[in-house]
Amino acid sequence: MTTTDLHRLTGAYALHALSDEETTAFERHLAGCEACAQEAAELSATAARLGLAVSVTPPGALREQVLRRIGTVRQQPPDAPDPARPGRVRLRGRTLSRWALAACLAAAAAFGGTAVWQHQRAEDATREARQAQRTTDEIAAVLAAPDARTRAATLGDGSTGTVVVSRSRDKAVFVVAGMPHPARGKVYQLWFDDDGGMRSAGLMDPDRTDQAVLLRGAVDGASGMGVTVEPAGGSERPTSSPVALLSFPA
Repeated sequence: MTTTDLHRLTGAYALHALSDEETTAFERHLAGCEACAQEAAELSATAARLGLAVSVTPPGALREQVLRRIGTVRQQPPDAPDPARPGRVRLRGRTLSRWALAACLAAAAAFGGTAVWQHQRAEDATREARQAQRTTDEIAAVLAAPDARTRAATLGDGSTGTVVVSRSRDKAVFVVAGMPHPARGKVYQLWFDDDGGMRSAGLMDPDRTDQAVLLRGAVDGASGMGVTVEPAGGSERPTSSPVALLSFPA
């Protein structure tokens, strides 16, 4: 199979219409062909959307209606076999292999399920990417704000932390470098210090030692921030002594 042939298989790949051998060859090709990878992904998403567009949810009473009518509807006799070709049946003037019919039905069902799964994955990935981009944009806006003020501190474990506050945007960003990973099942949680009362400001990524985190929520007059170690998922109130306390710059 030539490279030109492989370039033409994006549609068939998206519809799962390739043989195992062709799929293996095409996926090897995808690893080095950005154009085909993008086209195959777009075609897969389109196929998933088309599958969802024509799907119909059956009415809740359909099962009961069918069961009620079974006893009143006369059963149709089986189609006569094709004497010229054993193993085939005639359907309204056409001849179709039972195996072919079964394969078509199985393929349709499998593709429908795969299309929905691919659609859901694409929607999830798109939603996560948009959220990450929004957060990145907000962090950049705080750091670049004309009234941004910073305060840095060396934390108890040797890491360094800097808080950046923009009063005009009513937002704060915590930038940390060299922070050790929390214990298994634990996470660093950020807090606004509202004159001694701690208000949750979100969680840090437990897998990263260097990160910039947008504190969730408005500064709203808070005098500073703190960091504690909490169970995975975070807590409503601090459950440990703070590993960092920084007052906000004036």
